[in-house]
Amino acid sequence: MKKIFIGVAWPYANGPIHLGHIAGCYLGADIFARFHRLKGDRVLMVSGSDQHGTPITVTADREGVKPSVIAERYHEINSRALVDLGIEFDLFTKTSTEGHKREVQDFFLKLLENGYIYEKETVQLYCPHCKKFLPDRYIQGICPHCGYEEARGDQCDNCGKILDPMELKNPVCQLCGTTPEPRTTKHMFFRLSALEEQLIKYVEERPYWRSSVKNFTYNWLKSGLRDRAVTRDIKWGIEVPVEGWEDKRLYVWFEAVMGYLSASVAYSEMKGDPKLWKEYWDEGMDAEHYYFLGKDNIPFHTILWPAMLMAHGGLKLPDNVVANQYLRYGGEQFSKSRGVSIEAGEVLKKFSPDQIRYYLAASMPENRDTDFTWEDFERKINTELVNALGNYVHRVLTFTYNNFGEIPARGNLSEEDEEALQVLKKTLDRVENNLEKASIKDTIADIIELARFGNNYMSRTAPWSLIKEDRGRCGTVLNVNIAIVKGLGVMLAPFLPSTSKKILTGIGERDLRWDEAMVVPGTGFKLKKTEPLFHKVRIEKESFPEFERLNLRSGDVISV
Repeated sequence: MKKIFIGVAWPYANGPIHLGHIAGCYLGADIFARFHRLKGDRVLMVSGSDQHGTPITVTADREGVKPSVIAERYHEINSRALVDLGIEFDLFTKTSTEGHKREVQDFFLKLLENGYIYEKETVQLYCPHCKKFLPDRYIQGICPHCGYEEARGDQCDNCGKILDPMELKNPVCQLCGTTPEPRTTKHMFFRLSALEEQLIKYVEERPYWRSSVKNFTYNWLKSGLRDRAVTRDIKWGIEVPVEGWEDKRLYVWFEAVMGYLSASVAYSEMKGDPKLWKEYWDEGMDAEHYYFLGKDNIPFHTILWPAMLMAHGGLKLPDNVVANQYLRYGGEQFSKSRGVSIEAGEVLKKFSPDQIRYYLAASMPENRDTDFTWEDFERKINTELVNALGNYVHRVLTFTYNNFGEIPARGNLSEEDEEALQVLKKTLDRVENNLEKASIKDTIADIIELARFGNNYMSRTAPWSLIKEDRGRCGTVLNVNIAIVKGLGVMLAPFLPSTSKKILTGIGERDLRWDEAMVVPGTGFKLKKTEPLFHKVRIEKESFPEFERLNLRSGDVISV
């Protein structure tokens, strides 16, 4: 049994999470966690709402309300959407808790004590119209690297480069459109440059990272690491625990990543075992650490967070950083701030969680950006989920129920039967191997391919003919088909939990472990009449630049 820690990127609580977020990190993390729980491993998966980012204050300024109002509103909305999608965290918390504040300030003081925090004067952009220093998200301009005209002060959404607001060309204040001016202010800085050699060694020791993660990280390292400010001129956030710094707050990039640690501590306290978190975090423990995120968050998890952990000392470093590329819509990256969004909560009003989970798993942008289209959604649901998987399971169980009423006994196996069971075993092994590496897209494709094989095997063995000629042989064929159905049910459990439960309970299997996937289903279990697992969808449209303009309809399966 292994101990697995899973940290999932914290969404800004400035708007509803969208399908880009789900495909980017939440679904993959949930599938990975469910798989390891099914294997009997101990898993701790945490995340929460990033409530102190400037995106929250920007939204609050636009609405004329306090940042806390925005932060709490979207924390509730997003928490509900994740639950409704079947994303199971051990703890989904928020950065506004007292526990998070305590852990962050203690972490900061530890880095200060260890000599990795220092203060210096620096030049920041000041808006003469708004009469205040502008946090990064309040500044927009042209990216100096790729020329993107809507780059933010902290990062370019187009090329993914992390920026300093002073680097932007033609910067303007997001609030009033005024060109800001440079002025001197004082801030605390993190000695990132002092850890450059340690970080290079750390990255080199992890050759198993995805190529996109390694390349992004090496490019950062090649350009040389500069010390980074960990405070900023803003009133919304966690106070700097140093006398004389009451008018500044800890920078959100620095504070939010500590949520992985503070959430683990909070989970331990919630469970009544204050030292439980140490089993996952102490450097000497054998826990494995995985982080799931989108590609724009790569340097924060492969360079900045490991550097902070090194500076602190005694804590586990990330083992694997599982970063996906972007899910795009209409050729653009999903973005709450730019209004390119299909909200998770809205899609759940039209489709079941497992339909959404299936499509996003089958389209997951693991190695390159992927375009979301409603035509592709309709095609994948109807041809793969309904025709391949749903029809096969319904076909097997319905025929068996109508002709035997129970799971029939297995007699002598033919060469064809043996081949079918070998295909099942090889698929199971391949799926397990892929899921250990957090490879989602190829894995769900293998599962669907097994369903297609099952359909073909059933057609070749033709139990509808055998039932008239050799009832015993027919029972054996159906028993092998039910073994494939059971294997599908187990393998689908991390991906489509509700569908998996329907399949497995339908053949008398409950509370399964992964290593029981090949165990023969119980002969004699009384079957019940089954309903189709899925229905086809039809999306009729003239054009649909926005999700709300779609005319969505549900259609019945006409024949099986």
